Amino acid sequence: MTFLALDVGNTRLKWTLFDEPRPNAKVLSSGVEFLENIDNLSEGGWADLPAPDHVLGCSVAGDAVRRRVHSQLEMWAAKVQWVHASVAEAGVSNGYDHPIRLGADRWIALIGAKAHLLATQKQAKPAVVVMVGTAVTVDALSHDGRFLGGFILPGHGIMLRALESGTAGLRVPTGNVVAFPTNTSDALTSGGTYAIAGAVQRMMQHVSQECGIVPACLMAGGAAWKMAPHMGMPVELIDNLIFEGLLVIAEHRFLMNH
Repeated sequence: MTFLALDVGNTRLKWTLFDEPRPNAKVLSSGVEFLENIDNLSEGGWADLPAPDHVLGCSVAGDAVRRRVHSQLEMWAAKVQWVHASVAEAGVSNGYDHPIRLGADRWIALIGAKAHLLATQKQAKPAVVVMVGTAVTVDALSHDGRFLGGFILPGHGIMLRALESGTAGLRVPTGNVVAFPTNTSDALTSGGTYAIAGAVQRMMQHVSQECGIVPACLMAGGAAWKMAPHMGMPVELIDNLIFEGLLVIAEHRFLMNH
């Protein structure tokens, strides 16, 4: 029962074909395409793939992009589902004021984080789940799987573009992260990095106070590896938290129905 997982972000589509829809399934094939190239997937990256039995996707890119992905999937007869946030799924409950308005990527990452902690630490534990991409999300998960809430802040690129557009003459190359910047490039890069780190540290404090225990900090996303060395606390980097979440959801949706 092969399973194709899709993660459609703001700039790229990542995909992985697994041998089964369950956590720790074997990877059969995987790839990445920029969104401008997804209309060629059926003739390119997907041309030689065996037809998957199930397709489950996460998309934050909007309906137009999702329709383009659907058109590429039509070469197979597989049933395609897209994950949307709900009141509860796969052991995680949604504390958002309007649960369906929570971003699908945040919801799936929370589900993946809960399953990851149970699998690796053999115990339920609160977590702060950080996704570092175009935007940065910092979400709180209680030990019993309740999404408590979270921050959204701009990623590095958005911060720098905002400063460049709002500050005359501020056009500088990317600098280094240092404790005491003494040039504008380092000041900008360090400021953005420590702004994100500060938000994560504050959420760690909130969750510690709420749950009475220091949470795990899980970090994923394209720029996570750049952030991790500057966090000032233990952070676990997870390559594909969205795929981990999709596998958990797939197991609940597909295998439970057979």
